[in-house]
Amino acid sequence: MKAEPILAELNRLRKDVGDDPTDIEWLALHHAFCFISYKMTEFQKYMEEQTAKGAFADYDKDH
Repeated sequence: MKAEPILAELNRLRKDVGDDPTDIEWLALHHAFCFISYKMTEFQKYMEEQTAKGAFADYDKDH
């Protein structure tokens, strides 16, 4: 599993919630998206480790 689809989904969710800095859901999604964007190398490494452990096996079956 690549990091990009996960980051894209976080961004989609963030946009769906709407830009409301008083909403904890938006804050959580926004800051997770920003942090992961800045740490893509580390996140991709994490994704590779999780893929090796089978964390995405169910998702991969369906896609």
